[in-house]
Order: sequence, then C-alpha cells, then structure tokens
Amino acid sequence: MKDLNIRKAGQAGRITFTRPKALNALDHQMARDLHRALDDWRDDPQVELVVIDAEGDRAFCAGGDIAAVYRGGLEGDHQIGRDFFRDEYLMNAAIADYPKPVVAFMQGFVMGGGVGVGGHASHRIVGDTTQIAMPESGIGLIPDVGGTWLLARAPGRIGEFLALTGGRMGAGDAIHAGFADIYLPEAEWPALIERLEESGDVAEIAAHGAPVSELATRDLSAFGGRTVEEITTALDSNGDEAALKAIRRNSPLSMAAGLDMVRAARGDRRIQDALSREYRFTWRASEMGDFLEGVRAQIIDKDRNPRWSADASPEYVEKMLASLGDDEIAWEEVT
Repeated sequence: MKDLNIRKAGQAGRITFTRPKALNALDHQMARDLHRALDDWRDDPQVELVVIDAEGDRAFCAGGDIAAVYRGGLEGDHQIGRDFFRDEYLMNAAIADYPKPVVAFMQGFVMGGGVGVGGHASHRIVGDTTQIAMPESGIGLIPDVGGTWLLARAPGRIGEFLALTGGRMGAGDAIHAGFADIYLPEAEWPALIERLEESGDVAEIAAHGAPVSELATRDLSAFGGRTVEEITTALDSNGDEAALKAIRRNSPLSMAAGLDMVRAARGDRRIQDALSREYRFTWRASEMGDFLEGVRAQIIDKDRNPRWSADASPEYVEKMLASLGDDEIAWEEVT
C-alpha cells in the first residue's frame, strides 16, 4: 500500500497518508484499504484505538483524487465515479460509527475527502497550519463525504456560509464550527502519538486553549435566506463583497443543492441519512451536473473560468436528489 502506511504500533492501529507530493489526496483504493483496516481492527484485542495522520506539512488530505472519475465521465463511463463515491461514503460512515476511539491529526489542508476521514473521527486534533474547507461547489459537486452532516450541526448559519462559499477554517474556526475538537501545537503531535501507542488511552490528549474564532462573531444572518438568490441579495445589501465573490465563482446547481442538503441534514438522525442524500447527487454529477466542467476549469486546464450550464431550478435540484432505487447505498455493507 504505497499511499497508506497501515500497521499496528503498541496498542494503536496506525494509518498514515504517505503521498505528500499529491497533498495526500484520497483515491478509490486508499478509501477501500482504510475501510478494510478499520474492519480488521474492530475486534482485535491488541488495538485499543486508531490514530490517523499524514506525512508532510502541507496537507493531512487535500481532497479526493478524482482524476479517474473525470476521465471516466468524459468517456461516458459514469460508473467509475459512482463506485468511488459509494466506497468512500461507506468508509466515512465506518469512521463515524467506529466502536473504538479514532484520533485524527489534521495539519495543513483538510478539504473534501480529507474532511471525510478526519472530520468524523472521535478525537479531531488541529494545529496552527490547519485549513479546513468544503469547496466542492467550485468543481460542480456538493459538500459530500458527510460534509452536509457536519455543516448542518454548525452553529447558526455557519453551515450555509461554508457550503456556498467554500470558506477555509483555521483551528479556532474549525473547533467553533464542530469540525474539530482539540487545538494542539503541531510540534507536540509526535510525542502524543507515542504516548497513545504505549497506553492506548485517549486520556493522554490534553488540549491547549483554542485560537479565537472569527466565525463566532461574524454576521451571517444573510445566509438565512430561503434560496441562493435571496442570500446573494442580502449579501449585496450588506456590502459583503468577499462572500459574493466566492459565491459567484461556484456552480449555481451545486450551491442550490448544497443549501437544500445542509438544511435537510438538520433533521437526520444518523450520518448515513446525509451520506445517502449526498450519493444521489454525486451518482448523477458527471452525467447530469456541472462536475466535468468544474474539474476541467479548476484542475485539468486550470483556467479558473468554468462555464456552468446545469439547470439550478428547484425542480432540477429535486431531480438530482431523487431516490436512486436499486442503486441506493446498501448500509448493511458496513460491518
């Protein structure tokens, strides 16, 4: 497993991302291998807890490696993406529901697929370099990997704000928004991991005072609007050009769907409900949405000039989120 170092050390199961040159981007095989490791350790008496970390100082995991999904979609093979997203979401749910503590050390960029790994751990540690975001609407997707579940539980209108703008959170904001639990200077992480390996006891984790959260005092009342249009009108009235600039560059369909999904997830009782809803959108994204154009503009050609064309009407959003019937995720696959 060249992209993940999976092993046991003392009383800990250890999973380390090992592709720092690619910002530890998560591909399909990595998602499957990570899930398999969790299954192997579930009833292993040697493993008291699981530690997930990453090599390099630039990123814990900057997102999903979607190159194969993009190429498949261009060729009309949408099943490549559907299989990837399904297996990734099964892994996300396994982390969220794991019966043993899972401790994630999240430095640098933690975006998209990285949030799906670290954001659902039971003990989420961040440091001074941490930058957490769900920027999927910029590539024609929605905040997935359980992102709508996390956003729905953020205080006030932070969930709507982050879903529409893809805004980045440092350690203080991440803790305030519920995407992290503990601030600890990164120089102290190696020693803590050693103690966790030796003791298998999360009582070893002692937090420092968290940095101040700017989100805690920011006026986000405009994001209470019923639609993206109402929100942008309110932002324009408030003169919030920073938020408007972010919104104007994103896929209208993705934002409309993301807004509905965050609000729907506030009524969910378990993460699987949110993931199932997310899968309905991503299952259709390369065939019926703006995904291929978003990836082209942001990742392939890098011209940063996407030509969004997907319908963003309420009727089309409803179509994107309709049941998949026999293609719905079978959650009994989670063991």
